Amino acid sequence: MSRASQGPYIRRRAARYKDGKLYQKSVWVIRDGKTEVSTGCLANPSQLKPPAEVQQALANYISRQYNPRNTSDDIKEIDIADVLLVYLNDKVDPDKPEEEKTSKERHLEQAIGRINELFGGKMLSEINTQLCKSYVKHRISEGGGEGGARRDLEILRAAINFHSSENLHYGKVSVWLPDKGEARDRWLTRSEAAAMIWKAWRYREVQTIHVGPNKGQKVLTDRRPLRHVARFLLIGFYTGTRAGAIASAAKVRAPGKSYVDLQNGVYYRKAIGKKRTNKRQPPAPIPPRLLAHLRRWDRLGIAKEHFVEWNGKPVLSVKKAFRTVVKESKIDLSAGPVTPHTMRHTAATWLMQRGVNLWTAAGYLGMTVEVLERVYGHHHPDYLAEAVEGITAKKSSRKAAA
Repeated sequence: MSRASQGPYIRRRAARYKDGKLYQKSVWVIRDGKTEVSTGCLANPSQLKPPAEVQQALANYISRQYNPRNTSDDIKEIDIADVLLVYLNDKVDPDKPEEEKTSKERHLEQAIGRINELFGGKMLSEINTQLCKSYVKHRISEGGGEGGARRDLEILRAAINFHSSENLHYGKVSVWLPDKGEARDRWLTRSEAAAMIWKAWRYREVQTIHVGPNKGQKVLTDRRPLRHVARFLLIGFYTGTRAGAIASAAKVRAPGKSYVDLQNGVYYRKAIGKKRTNKRQPPAPIPPRLLAHLRRWDRLGIAKEHFVEWNGKPVLSVKKAFRTVVKESKIDLSAGPVTPHTMRHTAATWLMQRGVNLWTAAGYLGMTVEVLERVYGHHHPDYLAEAVEGITAKKSSRKAAA
């Protein structure tokens, strides 16, 4: 009996030598049966796993090569790679230029590329607890975490559910998930937030001289490469908005972008044309101090189209620059990592510490009152205040008997 194909996967092809001389460097390639396609990305020996652009190359290859809508509805005959591709094509337009894709779309492509490495070539009927646990171990061995593995498996489950909803297969397919980690409650003090903003604004690039008598000497330049992060931080701390909506915040209404109404001082956080999801993004009034900053950036031409731009273009992600700011600001990480989403935790915590009404704060942040109270409620000055008062109160004297 012939062995089932593994499906397309990524491998590192070793450097090639002829007569003792290197004539082809080590590269990442896509193997599909006996076919080998180069991704054009050089493979560094220090890389433990394929970089993001290689994962994306695999996703693009699958998209070009396969017709995912299998004519069979039997889960024993449906390749998981096809299921993943149906879902990917629904979420990301295959013909969409790379520069127009959102960070969420690129992350989805990368995640599906990772999932396909282990699950591609297997049939839907082969999914079981053991296989899912193997994926978690694989992700951890590649330098990822259990939380990241869980998110990948959630994408796999969503892809299978979508495939079923399109009537492309029948039968129940269950995806085992590792236990969900505890919600992060990492927030920053006002002094820590101020330190990050000032560091991002004042930071100057250091360059190394590569030629001449001063070769190897480091020189402080006048370039300020992190000022876009300072603007990102100000918007995040003042509004508690998610990173994606901050990155897409524009001065004019346009599909796929959130909109800042400078005249009326309202931030429309949900991108125009985007479907409403459980990630609430209601419009919110802009605090006066932040509004003054936004209007100044507009007046000075700092914000040409978007309020967070790098070299005149909208940023796709600030994760790398954000990590630099955290490091340069010497933020204490013993309480947990600091990421762009920490700004949302921080804004919610500050609102609670100031005693803002739960319903009002939840509406401003775009979350339910239940979530706000469960995750951040202990920061509110009224939290268990009645219990504290009762535990310290003196026993009331009994009324004299009539």
